[in-house]
Amino acid sequence: MALTISTTPRFDWTEAEVKALFDLPFMDLLFQAQTVHRANFAPNQVQVSTLLSIKTGACPEDCKYCPQSGHYNTELEKEKLLEVQKVLEEAAKAKEKGASRFCMGAAWKHPSERDFPYVLEMIKGVKNLGLESCVTLGTLTDAQAKQLADVGLDYYNHNLDTSPEFYDSIITTRSYQDRLDTLSRVRDSGIKLCCGGIMGMGEEEKDRIGLLRQLSQMTPHPESVPINMLVKVKGTPLENVDDLDEFDFIRTIAVARILMPKSHVRLSAGRQEMSEQTQALCFMAGANSIFYGEKLLTTGNPEADQDRMLFAKLGINPEQRHDVSDEAVLESIAAQAKAQADNKMFYDANA
Repeated sequence: MALTISTTPRFDWTEAEVKALFDLPFMDLLFQAQTVHRANFAPNQVQVSTLLSIKTGACPEDCKYCPQSGHYNTELEKEKLLEVQKVLEEAAKAKEKGASRFCMGAAWKHPSERDFPYVLEMIKGVKNLGLESCVTLGTLTDAQAKQLADVGLDYYNHNLDTSPEFYDSIITTRSYQDRLDTLSRVRDSGIKLCCGGIMGMGEEEKDRIGLLRQLSQMTPHPESVPINMLVKVKGTPLENVDDLDEFDFIRTIAVARILMPKSHVRLSAGRQEMSEQTQALCFMAGANSIFYGEKLLTTGNPEADQDRMLFAKLGINPEQRHDVSDEAVLESIAAQAKAQADNKMFYDANA
């Protein structure tokens, strides 16, 4: 089928259109994704975040991929909510290493009334350090979403994980609609969304299509879209699932970039198992955000020094934080990106 690829957001991608993107020759798909990327972002810049587990283990959810679930024996050491000062010390270290956003994750079904005030203090402290703030705390009430907005939370992470059709094969303790409801509460409160999924859980291509379509139908699109490769953990039901071909993963990154042209697409969990060459292709496919540091909640992640070396090889720089209210800055970035796309992506083959 004939495809019309736009560099501006669309919210009406059909299943057939998304399937056609996945079916493109690999190099053609990457070219299209990089073209869309350069029309919306300054090239060779990657947003850098650091993630800290502020409460680890004993989660009542039964997500089959998660070592923090209380349903499985993964020999994970359980920890109570960290003290506020400890969290802020870690945030300061993250900033020193180049992070512009500090993300805090708690293994909860939903925040408790006892612990929630401490999380609000963490967010305020992170903001005072000059970092963007992000939390993932499970499902939220309207009141909790408003309180998070009131203390200036920038992003709320709440992944859909997979397609609506495959979801019940992975999680039974929280419905897909529960997730959508929390996302709506977050959006209505004025907080930006960080929402994506996990590849390699035994899903089929149609499920990756279904997930990306679900994300692309959100109005506006999530500002941050993490694309995770499953990290298989002993003791979880998915510990022996077949590996996903890395080309299929890179295709998913590229299609996400095309469907959500103005979103940051994050190359997230699973990077430790990826070669530098695979990561480079993901950046070529439009990924422009990573987690920086040695751990993602409870699973490994390339150390910051490794990432700095990879960035140096690829000529990539950490994206600098800009005030999203500064329209002049945003317009300047967009103009630079368009100019570079016009001038540097194409050349005269006959010259």
